[in-house]
Amino acid sequence: MIAQGIIVQSNSVLMVREIVDRGDIVWNFPGGGIDQNETPEHACIREIKEETGYDVRIRTLLHEKNEKYTYIAEINGGELFLDTENEQDIVEIAWINLNDNDKFDSITSPMLNLYLETVG
Repeated sequence: MIAQGIIVQSNSVLMVREIVDRGDIVWNFPGGGIDQNETPEHACIREIKEETGYDVRIRTLLHEKNEKYTYIAEINGGELFLDTENEQDIVEIAWINLNDNDKFDSITSPMLNLYLETVG
């Protein structure tokens, strides 16, 4: 089970560049595994904090399929920080312009499009 958050500010979305299981390095929305006895919402909040340094609140569930939860979230504290000691898989954090199609793939692009359709 995975929980991730889409956070958009000023026409940019918060993304992490990470090494995935298949060995590739991809841009992804911040998030990760749901711990035992943890709700998907709490996992999303915790994972975003661990991966980016930001405190967030969940606005709504955008999508759920095959135990992968994607939330719309917003920053309510913290500051951008890459913890290279604890987050070994993440190599970069950035605000990616919504029009920078090179950064979005077959996984992130449909979620971003769903977000854009939902928030109008």
